[in-house]
Amino acid sequence: MRRTLTPELMDDPAIDPVEHARALRALSRINRLSDSPRILWGPIRAEAARAGPLSVLDIATGAGDVPLAIARRAERAGVRLALHACDASDTAVGHARAHAARAGVELEIWRQDALRDPFPRRFDIVVCSLFLHHLNEDDAVLFLRNAAAGADRLLLVNDLRRCGAGLAAAWSVSRLITGSGVVHADAVKSVRGAYTPREALALAERAGLHGATVRRRWPWRMLLAWHRP
Repeated sequence: MRRTLTPELMDDPAIDPVEHARALRALSRINRLSDSPRILWGPIRAEAARAGPLSVLDIATGAGDVPLAIARRAERAGVRLALHACDASDTAVGHARAHAARAGVELEIWRQDALRDPFPRRFDIVVCSLFLHHLNEDDAVLFLRNAAAGADRLLLVNDLRRCGAGLAAAWSVSRLITGSGVVHADAVKSVRGAYTPREALALAERAGLHGATVRRRWPWRMLLAWHRP
């Protein structure tokens, strides 16, 4: 399936805040259903076993559901993590802060353009979920290079994998779990704009992430991992 990148409604700065918040809540349900934190947790736990307490930054955090779910897993496993998150959207940052406060989780959150703004400091692990497919190839390379520069130990990028089965699932599941027209439209656009594992690995090489790996993950996902030498 040829990659087709078209602007998503949630990427529009002029999106109605009410519709944006509704879409963020729907995406939180999708993340729970597909269990994005599970994809990231294994490598995070393994790194923590080797290196002890770690700082973790989640880029393009949206509603903050991924770092909050990681916080719950870390608490159950007795793993000490200092969690941080950023997003380019003021609406998303506000939503994530409220979500963290309700959950009683200490999560530092700020607004940041992950493509152009330098990170305030470096973190042991930098993670990102469901953002890479929003970017054209040049911006994807810029993002990976910037994200890697902020990671002292490990970079993890969890994203959609472009395939026919994933496209069918995006169309049907988005309609089953939410009435948000924004999510209905963007879910399909996301899969059509996603990269294949081979394409993602080529982007990592262009970004200078030599030794990176890209492995398939259920459901119709892939995980790009890079360790700093």
